[in-house]
Amino acid sequence: MTSKAPMPAHDRHASKQDLLSHPTRPFTIGADATAAAVLEGMEGTAFQGRQLGRAFRVWKQMLADRCVILMGMSGAMVPGGMRRLVVYMIQNRLIDCLVSTGANFFHDIHETLGYFHYQGSAAMDDVVLAENMVDRMYDVLADEAKFREHDLWIGEFASSLDQSRPYTTREFLYLLGCEVGKRAKEDGIVSAAAKAGVPLYCPAIGDSSIGIGVAESRYRGRNRLLFDVTGDVIEITRLVADAPDTGVVYFGGGTPKNFVQQTEVVAIIMNSGKLGHKYAVQVVTDAPHWGGLSGCTFEEAQSWGKIAKDAPMVNCHCDSTIAMPLLVSGLSQQTDLIRNRWRPSFTMGRELGMKLPQ
Repeated sequence: MTSKAPMPAHDRHASKQDLLSHPTRPFTIGADATAAAVLEGMEGTAFQGRQLGRAFRVWKQMLADRCVILMGMSGAMVPGGMRRLVVYMIQNRLIDCLVSTGANFFHDIHETLGYFHYQGSAAMDDVVLAENMVDRMYDVLADEAKFREHDLWIGEFASSLDQSRPYTTREFLYLLGCEVGKRAKEDGIVSAAAKAGVPLYCPAIGDSSIGIGVAESRYRGRNRLLFDVTGDVIEITRLVADAPDTGVVYFGGGTPKNFVQQTEVVAIIMNSGKLGHKYAVQVVTDAPHWGGLSGCTFEEAQSWGKIAKDAPMVNCHCDSTIAMPLLVSGLSQQTDLIRNRWRPSFTMGRELGMKLPQ
């Protein structure tokens, strides 16, 4: 059971009785050992455990509201084993839109086509790995030869598209997802999103193996494909502007986080009347005192108008490979919430269309 929130830290008129009115609740092993129960119990503790419990509660609030939920995801989340969790979120509409790196989408395609990432060690000899064409992402390994095959395949796919016009990354990833779905060994992020009609955006698509594949194909004279990244900005901003309310969830920072955050700034410039995202949850490992966007708090984002002034917001400093399995497992147990959720539907043509339920 969630108890009353503690006193705000900036309330200078609070009495001692007010300040000491919210005791911590020692975590107890009970009969209900579900992920949801664990997260609810963590909210009564302290530090980042408490923040993770709060993140679970705020995400549930989003799901219960008339709210379009946008997620940003950076870091090597697919190589780290998080792919099926993201697929679950897409298929069960725990999120309505995903912004991620080209690397995550590329690694997803690699696994969807039946290949793997492998457990290794951060202490391995990287010269030996390079001699064997094995790539390392901390303690995860991948076959560089297979990556290059997939680079070429993506380049050939790009050459099959209409070269006379540009593509938003959302349209490109939808068409790519449809093609991957024909060859998939199981649903991945890109193919599941295409089937479910959930928009994907990749604002830094050139900074990835997808970009490498398209560039290599162009170098050989096979395509003249152009990405309309400005169209992406306008399209996702319209999605936010037309939504009754929006909530954001971030696993990691970087370009995906800022791309979603800035939609409220662009919406303000477009005179849409938006006043910031209504709900906000982030799981990051970067610290705010370095001044970068990846670690900046939602309180800082409020100064830009990116987050509503009264938004329930949670900053959780935690490895996403710890937080995501717990949060998604806990949410999967909210069957009534998922079944009855208000959810928009999208048409995925050259222009994105959004239909809101009554």
